Amino acid sequence: MSNHIKKTPVNEMELYESKHNEKDIVNNHYHTTHQILYVLDGKGKCTMDSEDYLLESDNVAIVPPFTNHSIVSDSKMTVLVLEFNESFLSDEVKKELLPLVFDTSRVLKMSLFDSSELRQLLRKMLYEQSHGDTLRFLAMKLFLAELLFVLIRSYQTNQISDTNMLRVEWLRNYINTHYFEISGSEDIAKKMGMSTRYIHSIFKEHYGKTPMQHLTEVRLELVKKMLIETDNDIASICFEVGFESVSTFYRVFKKYVGVPPNQYRTSHIETGFSEEDE
Repeated sequence: MSNHIKKTPVNEMELYESKHNEKDIVNNHYHTTHQILYVLDGKGKCTMDSEDYLLESDNVAIVPPFTNHSIVSDSKMTVLVLEFNESFLSDEVKKELLPLVFDTSRVLKMSLFDSSELRQLLRKMLYEQSHGDTLRFLAMKLFLAELLFVLIRSYQTNQISDTNMLRVEWLRNYINTHYFEISGSEDIAKKMGMSTRYIHSIFKEHYGKTPMQHLTEVRLELVKKMLIETDNDIASICFEVGFESVSTFYRVFKKYVGVPPNQYRTSHIETGFSEEDE
């Protein structure tokens, strides 16, 4: 039988390890709690509400409360189990995020970007659970909310079948949602576990521009919108969208837009011009 390392019942939230030897069987059962299973290593099969799914490294199984499920391991398999009660969560998370993630049982194959984010969040949760101070429960709730966001975002690209197109969509989605923290093309390539040349090649093939050109466009569109719709200082806007220095920002903005940002703001405010008119 499998070795489930879990010392106490789940009253709020717990992250624990479940070890399975080859040919181990976890018989059909259900929980009153929500469960997210992350396969660290190995292969197996999972049945949830009479639907069969394959399990392999980096797969995520979503197990809503009262879902009948069983697991058979084809090899040694190690799974991280995140189990929590709904009462532990804030009203906003219960209303806005939980129904989207746990609307049905499923096994999700994560994108390279989302899988990396999910692993980092699980590491943070393990640390807080073992070494955290009096704020550890708050930290766990915040990380769980972020993890649910990652899962929802991953659903959006999960149905794309072409490998290169899938990679490009992952890449584009990553840039669109992480534009404020990307430091360069090497940063993106490292996230994908691929060479900078390769990601440039496939992105340019599909979109006619490099990932960094797309990043610049995403940032500048946000800057233009903020210049018109807010009175935020230009230095603050520059910082918010991810430019490392004001001088670099001014140079890039003028190169792409044709005028400095302060002139762009003044001319558009004076004429009452909006982005929708462009």
